[in-house]
Amino acid sequence: MKKRTLIAVATALAATTAFGAAGCSGSKGHGSGGKNPATANQGAVVGGTPQKGGTLTVLSNQDFTHLDPARNWVVSDMDFGTRLLYRTLVTYKAAPGTAGGELVPDLATDLGTPSNGAKTWTFHLKKGVKYEDGTPVTAQDIKYNVERSFSPDLPGGSDYAARYLAGAEGYQGPAQGKHLDSIKTPDDHTIVFELRKPFAEFPNATVMPNFAPTPKSQDKGPQYDNRPFSSGPYKIESYERGKKLVLVRNTHWAASTDAVRKAYPDKLVVVMGLKANQIDDRLIASQGPDASAVSWGALRPESAAKVLPNAEVKKRLIAESTNCTDMVQMHTGKAPFDEVKVRQAVQYALDKDSVLTASGGPAFNDLSTAYMPATLFDGKQPDTLKIPATGDVEKAKRLLKEAGKPNGVETKMTVSTGDKGRAEAIQQSLGKAGIKVTIETVDPSAFYATIGDTKNRTDMVYTGWCPDYPSGSTFLPFVFDGRFIKEKGNSGNHSLFRDKPTMKRMDDIAAMTDAKQANAAWRKLDGEILAKSPAVPVLVRRWPLVLGTNIAGAYGQTSFGGQLDYATVGLKAPSKSQG
Repeated sequence: MKKRTLIAVATALAATTAFGAAGCSGSKGHGSGGKNPATANQGAVVGGTPQKGGTLTVLSNQDFTHLDPARNWVVSDMDFGTRLLYRTLVTYKAAPGTAGGELVPDLATDLGTPSNGAKTWTFHLKKGVKYEDGTPVTAQDIKYNVERSFSPDLPGGSDYAARYLAGAEGYQGPAQGKHLDSIKTPDDHTIVFELRKPFAEFPNATVMPNFAPTPKSQDKGPQYDNRPFSSGPYKIESYERGKKLVLVRNTHWAASTDAVRKAYPDKLVVVMGLKANQIDDRLIASQGPDASAVSWGALRPESAAKVLPNAEVKKRLIAESTNCTDMVQMHTGKAPFDEVKVRQAVQYALDKDSVLTASGGPAFNDLSTAYMPATLFDGKQPDTLKIPATGDVEKAKRLLKEAGKPNGVETKMTVSTGDKGRAEAIQQSLGKAGIKVTIETVDPSAFYATIGDTKNRTDMVYTGWCPDYPSGSTFLPFVFDGRFIKEKGNSGNHSLFRDKPTMKRMDDIAAMTDAKQANAAWRKLDGEILAKSPAVPVLVRRWPLVLGTNIAGAYGQTSFGGQLDYATVGLKAPSKSQG
């Protein structure tokens, strides 16, 4: 999510908070008619209950974007960090299906106590939670990590603290001893947050990694990304960036304080830098040590034909919805995309069907006709523009002509290397209308830093967004509110959309106290922004993963974009694992 940003960064994507398994209803021909061959294990635990011990291997084509809890806001990375390395005030229940969207206490004893009309939130911490060196986790450590997430040299983290904490405007982190008065720690086990406006959903925000603890004594600035200090069940034994990460048990972690994490394996080894097609083939074959392995990135679309027809392999497939919307976002502050008709031309020219085909077809994707995923529309997205799934090239050409661009436009689009096939489908369909696109690919681990540099990026990017929890407030403002655009480390609003009526309406909805009224207003605003076309919604993907034959306790965690829930996964026979 950033990031609940769609990790368009992974070999197939990345994603975040899926709440429930409902994917977007697509256009005609790609709805839910007929049984999806990829979802037989949806909502189920695959492989039975794990046995304690052994080594779980994770095969990856990429490094993590960030593991520093102040900077970690990419969905899959958040899953890994908050399930294995550090704990947050509250977290998501470890369960398949819609139950995985339930908030449960983690470091805190409950889900927080509001006062002062939901402008003040108080959390009490559990006793007996310890770091990897045996020292206790304190409220001051959580305050410190929230504060350091404001540091300019630590970009990329969740925006919730900046958006809601009182007195946070202009704050630059705890350097030179500067602290936020709006976070109070009256004792080691109590933390109080003072907000500048009521926020009834604040406990949902404390799932974010920047609400994990970091002791000031362990902080090493940007280098902390390489070795975050553990408050979870595992600690880092070694980390060679781009090559290998090895986790071993944090012997000071106490299961009695943690109802979520099962910590079945003795060790986790993440092997990076592999080719995505090799990962797929190794897990499909599941030979030797690969029987005790899982994939970090989603199954490549090209590998679907090797999996879906094979009953033995298909029973080892999980494919939860990411609940994240892929989008083509256009730089609305520069020509040619400062002209609404040019942006609308892109909307009409895009052949979403061709992108769906390049993404593995309807088994692994649903077409998107709105920005927010179907789960924020009671299960079915509206189709306010009624554009055919294959596009309307003639309408696009007319719009370009009306915009004074009868000969079309030229632009560049940045995509993650894993999205190159999708980008080529977009390039081909837009070209038919006279919109010439040059594709620039970026390594997944550098993707968000590249598109987040607003001064040095292309005018078109392919990325996405995932809601952090089931509310329009965690989607539309993050993608389309121009007041939180940063020069570097920019997240979400990659169209650089600064539309005053839209921002005013967001403030009006945020002030609504009736949840039903607010939900209806977010849904209406989605269509209003869509008409202004700062971005084109394309797909909501699933996150297909093939598991090794020795894997147990596996399911796609809906709140982490369908990624494997690392809180519960383990091995059927630990003695058969290697590493």
